[in-house]
Amino acid sequence: MFKELDPLLHSELRLAVMSILISVEEADFVFIKEQTKATSGNLSVQIDKLSKAGYIEITKTFKGKMPQTLCRLTPIGRQALENYIEALKSYIGNIG
Repeated sequence: MFKELDPLLHSELRLAVMSILISVEEADFVFIKEQTKATSGNLSVQIDKLSKAGYIEITKTFKGKMPQTLCRLTPIGRQALENYIEALKSYIGNIG
């Protein structure tokens, strides 16, 4: 039986953001933008959706005089990503 895929994580960019954040303590917006090759506007919208879902935590700070946006995976986000991966396995397991 196929498990339900989290529609919030079933977006390429949101999944990429979550995949980056699972392997680091935190990442700044510029780093995530460079890694995903997303536009600032699109990335900002997707990060906001993840934040509203409680999957990531956003901290706005300054690095010198420059504003800096830091993103960190929450325990809820980590569990959601793990559940998503397990759900994907239910699809992959039926191949071949």
